[in-house]
Amino acid sequence: MIYIEVILVFLLFASFGILHSFLASLNIKEKLVVKIGNKIAFYRLFYNIFSVLLLIFIYEISPKPNLVIYDLQFPYDIITFALQVLSLFGLIWSTKEIDLKEFAGISQIIRYYNNTYNIEELDEKQSLRIEGAFKFVRHPIYFFSILFLGLRPQMDLFYLTMFISFVIYFYVGSFYEEKKLIKIFGEDYLKYQKSVPRIFPIKFKRKKNEN
Repeated sequence: MIYIEVILVFLLFASFGILHSFLASLNIKEKLVVKIGNKIAFYRLFYNIFSVLLLIFIYEISPKPNLVIYDLQFPYDIITFALQVLSLFGLIWSTKEIDLKEFAGISQIIRYYNNTYNIEELDEKQSLRIEGAFKFVRHPIYFFSILFLGLRPQMDLFYLTMFISFVIYFYVGSFYEEKKLIKIFGEDYLKYQKSVPRIFPIKFKRKKNEN
């Protein structure tokens, strides 16, 4: 039945999210450093390759309930596609503040072979990013990824289920990611948290009652 397929899709993508976050945790990396020393420099590249392959595997084995939710007609399909393209540019803009070689895990391996790798960095040299797109939201890559994935001229039940799974993962995962950043950057990141929204560029303020 179709609802069983939807549940299976959620469970499969949830398992990806849990494993992905688990392998990215500081606890796992710190334990690995004890066992493998400065070879932790290879971990980031391994983690990225494994994540991509696992995501492809989960996508392939997922049931795909083929129920069309909506199919936009002209001109709404063109407008939606145009907005999706704009969100892609936003995603590219978000990466301007990121060292992509470091993110991919290549710089770490270069430093390892140059004998300049600092084991205290674990698998990645962290920097506090507050410029560019990071001025507006703390996780602009998540924000623009949500827009890019969600702005589709046609939506079927499988894709909608997968999309909702990713949105949940981005939001829940951001909490765990920020715990690491607070541990690394301390008060600087706490101040950044207070001044910039998490994922969506909307900041809600509570009104204080004045007597």
